Amino acid sequence: MKIAILNNDFRVYWKGRLIYLYQYLSELNNEVSAIELFGKGSAYTFDHYNNKENWWTCLFPDNEADDLSDYDIKQKLFEALNKINPDVIIAPSIVFYAGALGLQWAKRHKKKFIMFDDAKPSQFKRNPVVQWVKDLIAEQSDALWLPSNDFDEEYARFIQKKVLVFYGFSCIDNNLFKSDKVNSFKNNRIICVSRLVPKKNISLLLKSWQQVEVSAPEYKLTIVGTGPEMDDLINLSKSLSLHQVEFLGAVNNTDLPSYYHASDAFIFPSLSEPWGLVVNEAMAAGLPVLLSRKVNACLSLLKEDINGYSFDPDSTDQITKAILKYISLGAESKKSMSVKSLEIISDMSYGKMGLQLTEALNKITLSKFKSPGLLAGLMVNLWNGKYDTSAWDVIK
Repeated sequence: MKIAILNNDFRVYWKGRLIYLYQYLSELNNEVSAIELFGKGSAYTFDHYNNKENWWTCLFPDNEADDLSDYDIKQKLFEALNKINPDVIIAPSIVFYAGALGLQWAKRHKKKFIMFDDAKPSQFKRNPVVQWVKDLIAEQSDALWLPSNDFDEEYARFIQKKVLVFYGFSCIDNNLFKSDKVNSFKNNRIICVSRLVPKKNISLLLKSWQQVEVSAPEYKLTIVGTGPEMDDLINLSKSLSLHQVEFLGAVNNTDLPSYYHASDAFIFPSLSEPWGLVVNEAMAAGLPVLLSRKVNACLSLLKEDINGYSFDPDSTDQITKAILKYISLGAESKKSMSVKSLEIISDMSYGKMGLQLTEALNKITLSKFKSPGLLAGLMVNLWNGKYDTSAWDVIK
């Protein structure tokens, strides 16, 4: 079977995921190709395009989407797909160029299409007509790849339309974050790993930390990451007279596990998050987690009082209470939470991702070609997608 995996870009988490899938699927006698559209313009500006794999192509390594016309993007992608002639295309939501154009090509050539998506429709304020059109186009997929079954309710329409739904792509290489050393939970440190943009809600975390410093002055908050808010947040920390907050800026990915291992818990106060793979990282490192209820990973990975606590990210009082509730636990209770985090995250691994994908591939290859109706076919051919990363940091 020939499989083409498309994305606007394969930055950060997708790199390891993509290499694993290539190796895994190739061992099952599949011919795998990856097509990345743009070498620039990612929201993850710190991660540069540096691929040298012969099966992984970037069509516009020196460009971002705004540099190009829809026609140029479509023509070059279609040329690449014509050359590969895949049996199955795996691509992101049809909101993006890679998803919309990948679906177009698949329908024109009577091939199968799998759409992966980690966003919930309820998190976006769309005109009802726009949402209806988006759903109509997306429903032409043969399968929908979601992070977990907690997304089922939001995608009930697809399930009713007999789109195959499966799970597990929101994973990381858990082994990279594991430690051979046993955490003593005497570090007195809580870590937050995040891009420093408004929707990550670090300003409210700092305001909440004021009370933490009064009640538990021995604890330190370590913030790893950089972004446009960095200077403002440092100044806010100073204006709040916080003494136990440190900003480390950007940290090399290979060094990141050591920062988790030097901490006792992880906190993520985001106001909106399609998933939140830093939660996977922290749990793979054996950390209890303190999570905003607006982080989608919270619904799947946090078990209240078992491996951490959740909170309303709009409430400084709730954030503070969650932190202090964790701090007040004894060492054995914290170790128990650590064990539970490791158990829970073991279910979201590269291995599980590969198994679930191959099961889905086997099912859709046995099914008939899904021909769109007249209206749906028209919409599929008219919509080319977009790539506006500025919206990623907007508070939904």
